[in-house]
Amino acid sequence: MEFHGERNLWTFMDEERKSINLPRRLSFGNNGHHQHQHHHQNSPEPGMHFTPARQSAASATSIPQRPMSPERAQAETPWTLSPVRTSPTQPLLYHCIASLHRHEGNIFTIALSKDFIFTGSESSRIHAWKQPDCTEMGYIKANSGQVRAIFAYGKMLFTTHGDFKIRVWDVSCTESFKPKKMATLPQRNPLMLFSKNKNTQQHREYISCIAYNHDDRLLYTGSWDKTVKAWKVNEKRCVDSFIAHEGHINAIVINHEDGCVFTCSSDGSVKIWRRVFGESSHILTMTLKFQLSPVNALALSLSPGSSCLLYSGSSDGIINFWEKEKTSGRYNHGGFMQGHHFAVLCLVAIGELVFSGSEDATIRVWRREEGNCFHACLAVIEGHHGPVRCLAVSLETENAVKGLLVYSASLDQTFKVWRVKVFPSEKTVLDEPVIDQQREIADDMSPVLSPVLSPSWVEKKLQGNYF
Repeated sequence: MEFHGERNLWTFMDEERKSINLPRRLSFGNNGHHQHQHHHQNSPEPGMHFTPARQSAASATSIPQRPMSPERAQAETPWTLSPVRTSPTQPLLYHCIASLHRHEGNIFTIALSKDFIFTGSESSRIHAWKQPDCTEMGYIKANSGQVRAIFAYGKMLFTTHGDFKIRVWDVSCTESFKPKKMATLPQRNPLMLFSKNKNTQQHREYISCIAYNHDDRLLYTGSWDKTVKAWKVNEKRCVDSFIAHEGHINAIVINHEDGCVFTCSSDGSVKIWRRVFGESSHILTMTLKFQLSPVNALALSLSPGSSCLLYSGSSDGIINFWEKEKTSGRYNHGGFMQGHHFAVLCLVAIGELVFSGSEDATIRVWRREEGNCFHACLAVIEGHHGPVRCLAVSLETENAVKGLLVYSASLDQTFKVWRVKVFPSEKTVLDEPVIDQQREIADDMSPVLSPVLSPSWVEKKLQGNYF
């Protein structure tokens, strides 16, 4: 295992300046509204761009690339800023504040801690970036193949590797990134060194997803081998393993209020599991199979003392959601959101907001209306030239205007950071008749521009080798 220390972002930009992928085609909604930079409260000031609610189409805006000298880079930020447009009546504004192109293959996963942004990719490296200024702090090289799933909790970082094992890192040192490997799961059994039989605790194919129950200190991993495994991190052992689906397991999330585990799969199902009280084994409590196409992503939205919604993104471009009954605990199908033109690959829910990344190279921002399950699409963010493979979102400010940082990685080998501000819903909107779901879907079927996909992605798509 190798560790490489901090590099200043300007040095990094000088080295990779020729390969930085500045977005040449960004679209900001029907009215072309977008944001320039972080400004104050509700007042429409110069530099802001807004996007309309329930939008379904996107208009293209060409942004010329500007060469940046090292001297200018030292004096100014290398961040890519968007053109200036304003509209005082729209609910969301955003802009891209950083866009980096990597040569180490596609980024498969992003994880956030209090201090760092972590990325895992086709290479064996896990990169660490400082929040929120995106300074590269260093990277871990484990020499164990692709890193397809990572998860950060507190001072611990969990990573999965091409050797089908999990590694646990201590990343408590924040000033200078010096991670320490705490464990490798499963541990190497000396008795198995000369045996032809493989470790039964180890996954047999790629570990595609990972989640951590911090109350029970249980780490859950889902794999392409169709199994879910539960690990006691402090004991460094697998305490349960069960076949969860008939296809690849693509995502796993945990409800920390009741300990339920949610999994989704290429077999088109979402399943809910519960740990048997006082034991390590898990039982299936419910199967949610509303869609026929593979389910690629899950997200859970929890409101204290209020509703609990489960979202799933599938290959038909649909986002289904289920609401938990307060009395019975049963999940009832609440509806679906339609807008993406290809597969939904990743989902993040934070409060009443849902972020979805798709094979159509866009990120959509949805908002659930207060008091009901109706969702409005606030924005369609474009800038990537390949499928958006993974997303992560952190909350900057939570006042009347909610400020967020959105991190996205695409199979065009770019990593982008977006600053998003969401304004509260106007009272006049709440007083209007609620638009039914079928009408929302009909509105979302208006003509749109085809996404611009990178040639390398199209080639991988035709070869069937793109995930």
